[in-house]
Amino acid sequence: MSSKNQKAAGSARGIENMGFHVDGMCFSYENREVLRDISLGIEAGHFYGIAGPNGCGKTTFVDLLMGHKLPSSGTITYNGRTLSSYSRKELAREIALVPQNFYINFPFTAGEVVMMGRYPYMSRFSPPSSEDMGVVNAVMEQTGTEKFINRYMTELSGGERQRVVFARALVQDTPVLMLDEATSNLDINHTLNLLDFVLNRGENHKKTVIAVVQDINLAAMYCDRMIFMKHGNIAACGDTQNVLTEETIKTVFDVESNISFDPYSNSRKVSFRRIVRQ
Repeated sequence: MSSKNQKAAGSARGIENMGFHVDGMCFSYENREVLRDISLGIEAGHFYGIAGPNGCGKTTFVDLLMGHKLPSSGTITYNGRTLSSYSRKELAREIALVPQNFYINFPFTAGEVVMMGRYPYMSRFSPPSSEDMGVVNAVMEQTGTEKFINRYMTELSGGERQRVVFARALVQDTPVLMLDEATSNLDINHTLNLLDFVLNRGENHKKTVIAVVQDINLAAMYCDRMIFMKHGNIAACGDTQNVLTEETIKTVFDVESNISFDPYSNSRKVSFRRIVRQ
């Protein structure tokens, strides 16, 4: 499927000014082309999963949507404005990111790191308001990180740090939440709890979630829309029930699979055939 022809349902339904719209976007690192002529829309209020082989450009795509990188060519608009026209503070009030890896070498406590998510709403040099403190305390309690509030980040395990970084993004209270393999360091219990929290928050407040995922079955449980990438192009994009197919899995990952509805998880389930080498 040509990426040039990928357009989200939002445009067709006449709400083209809501969410992201990418038109003819390319991106290269020096002479290495990473993303090629990508055109698609990401409609507000949905949970999108981005999947594809290692090195296909998923994280670069998220970096471009975050405004961390600029396209080599093409345009990205968000809510009807070019992404580059937003100031950093404006974007921080619109889009929050949970990265896969978070490095910090300074002795900040978990509570201080979570409070950093409120900085877009604070005046320069002003202390946190009672509202800021209330938001931080509520989110840390809801995410089970309140027990770390006075502990230094350097003392926490990788999974504990990741949960704190998750909480930091949630207190930004943005319309869009980006997850870049954000649960890869978490056990299944904390993964399900945090994704349930994000899903319910999105459904109740019409927020958008865009998640880079490696676990296709986890994506099938939570994402109502999927974007499959391969070799820097969009291989398939649309409602999960329509694009999560055996053909897509074969095209994108070059593996055989069987997809069926699993009533236990109330979602589609992908079973893979082992690659047996002689």
